[in-house]
Amino acid sequence: MNSLVGLIFGAAVLLLLLSMSVKVVPEYERGVIFRLGRIIGAKGPGLFFIIPVVGRMMRVSLRTVTMDIPPQDVITKDNVTVRVNAVTYFHVVDTNRSVVAIENHVQGTSQIARTTLRSILGQVDLDELLVNRDEINQKLQRIIDDVTNPWGAKVTLVEVEDGELPEAMRRAMARQAEAERDRRARATHAKGEFEAAETPADAARRLEGHPAAMHPRILSTMAEISSERSSTLIFPLPMEVLRLVDMFRPHEERPVTQA
Repeated sequence: MNSLVGLIFGAAVLLLLLSMSVKVVPEYERGVIFRLGRIIGAKGPGLFFIIPVVGRMMRVSLRTVTMDIPPQDVITKDNVTVRVNAVTYFHVVDTNRSVVAIENHVQGTSQIARTTLRSILGQVDLDELLVNRDEINQKLQRIIDDVTNPWGAKVTLVEVEDGELPEAMRRAMARQAEAERDRRARATHAKGEFEAAETPADAARRLEGHPAAMHPRILSTMAEISSERSSTLIFPLPMEVLRLVDMFRPHEERPVTQA
């Protein structure tokens, strides 16, 4: 009876040790092995064994982590308070360093992303934040990646999503945009008036140099009026006659100034 109990106990201990030594790691993970407190290296994916009791394994995911940076108030360089949020994409490239260099690389990346976001946006103006968002995203990505690189994490993308402005600032920007549209409309109207005045003046200069070019226009006007069955009579008078009359018209005598 005692031998049977001992056999059962031994089998249970054997099964326990076997379950502790057999490890299965999926494709998207790696197992970092420690033996008596010293790091051995990463293993996986697949099936492998570790020495029970003296060996320990920590799982590390290699998949890209999508982390939302919650909305926070940021004061820009021109003293405008903006509420912004962002998203960060990163993944582990060195499993050993992600376990040894930092206690929790996900939480560490989240904290450094928040502080860097406030720091960088505090160095730019509001107009730059609204217009040059791609450059700001690239700058954030480089700075955060430099900090997380010793942790074995690679930051691939940082995107500033939304910037919520105060109500007074939104009204001021709306008035500014309306004034800009009005200025452009006035400039366009003035340009059109100038072009409209320039075209007849140019035509008059051309007709002055070539008086005979006026005759086809006179004949065309006469044809249009006659086609409307109007009772108006038109007697075209050549421009040369008017010039001849002007030549024979007496000019006013100017007073002679005696010295």
